[in-house]
Amino acid sequence: MKDKHLESRKRLEHILKAIEKIENFVKNESLESFCQNSILNNAVLFNFTIVGEVLINVETDKLSNYEYPWYKVRSFRNMIAHEYFNIKLPAVWEIIKRDLPELKITIQTIIEKEF
Repeated sequence: MKDKHLESRKRLEHILKAIEKIENFVKNESLESFCQNSILNNAVLFNFTIVGEVLINVETDKLSNYEYPWYKVRSFRNMIAHEYFNIKLPAVWEIIKRDLPELKITIQTIIEKEF
């Protein structure tokens, strides 16, 4: 039987890796270059899907200790997977610039304090 505690830590580490990939993919990009490069924006969207999917399997009691809109991460994953034709790349760019740093810090904090 798997240890849920250890599995949650591994999953949170996977989220950090996906976030770091997104950061690396876009570090020298502008909104315009991001929107025009389909390989780049698809790679970013894939890693956002990983973040949302992995988050589903992290222990809820760990996440609930931290004030963060977890439902938004899951909802964004669902949009990418099921409503991909409605995705607005400038909005994704905003999420990268505005929301991703806070998510990264929150995940790092959970790993430090809970494990």
